[in-house]
Amino acid sequence: MQFAPLAEQLRPKSFPEFIGQPHLVGQQGIITKLIASQNLPSLIFWGPPGSGKTTLAHLIAQKLDAEFIALSAVTAKLEEVRRVVKEAAERQKVYVRKTILFIDEIHRFNKAQQDAFLPHVEKGTVILIGATTENPSFEVIGPLLSRCRVLVLNELSTEELDEIINRTLVAIKRTLTIEAREFLRDAANGDARKLITTLEVAESINKKKTLTLADIEQAFQRKHLLYDTGGEEHYNTISAFIKSMRASQPDAALYYLARMVAAGEDPLFIARRMVVFASEDVGMAQPTALVVANEVFRACETIGYPECAINLAHGVVYLATAKKDRRAYDGLRTAQKDVNEYGNLPIPLHIRNAPTKLMKNLGYGKGYEAYTEESFLPEKLKGKKYYIQTNEPR
Repeated sequence: MQFAPLAEQLRPKSFPEFIGQPHLVGQQGIITKLIASQNLPSLIFWGPPGSGKTTLAHLIAQKLDAEFIALSAVTAKLEEVRRVVKEAAERQKVYVRKTILFIDEIHRFNKAQQDAFLPHVEKGTVILIGATTENPSFEVIGPLLSRCRVLVLNELSTEELDEIINRTLVAIKRTLTIEAREFLRDAANGDARKLITTLEVAESINKKKTLTLADIEQAFQRKHLLYDTGGEEHYNTISAFIKSMRASQPDAALYYLARMVAAGEDPLFIARRMVVFASEDVGMAQPTALVVANEVFRACETIGYPECAINLAHGVVYLATAKKDRRAYDGLRTAQKDVNEYGNLPIPLHIRNAPTKLMKNLGYGKGYEAYTEESFLPEKLKGKKYYIQTNEPR
């Protein structure tokens, strides 16, 4: 008897079975070329949930006849990573066999954990394949990122999702009404795993041959929410969320938060926007807002759904009801315009660093006073005001 989840049973066993990502695995795809060269670098797969990151890593290991070790950054400890790397070094030495170390949700590893990979990736002890739904520019440390090739996976298209639906229906020996298919495609948000799991649940609780819209809705345990994590409604909702907090409307902000949570939006995406909002919109009116927003982000990182929705709500109400002051943000933008327009204007001599005798003789640091009303701005910008202190926060 087969006890593995259906999504695991249907995982492609070869590249011809793989659906989606033609820019990576097509005839001219980068993965196809890298495998043919037998010189695969460490990789970071960046893409939405259910787009094929784990499956691709499996298939690459199979094609290269490499040992495949999978760890999750949510549960893996540093000791476990070290053990795997030690075994990989022995395997390479004794059997001349490569090891592919797949780290799911690599963005959840902290800096120290990511640092631990550096020497082993550098030496080629392991071929690291990290998977993330988050922008690796922000979530993966620079030294590790520079040693890896980042490959972007796209959300599965309607046609690709239909292909996966058809393959799953054959496996469970069911058919699907047109309305149910459309709902399933939309509600899956491009996530093949969610799609297959929903059909598996629908099949297990319904004995009839044709599954209807009601059956699929029941399997989802919620009505359809129009929300595409990469599409227009995604951006409409986050825009409404931010503008509701900006307008000091906690009720509206909580509503749009609830919509994003119900639709499965990544809590770290929501929390990250709140951290930005704390400085951009609340700013100096209530400086503790940044502390609260950062703590909400940390709570989402360590707790996750469903409980971290409470932390998000706490932060949203705090930010929405806080006084607003955009002067620091507006000042930065104005200063940036001047930097772009004038470039590197000469820094006044009296505030320059003077570490050598020659520089002192040239007047560097001469006449510097810490507490003075004299402007420290370059000569061309003297008298310019970026932070307007006369405005009252609302």
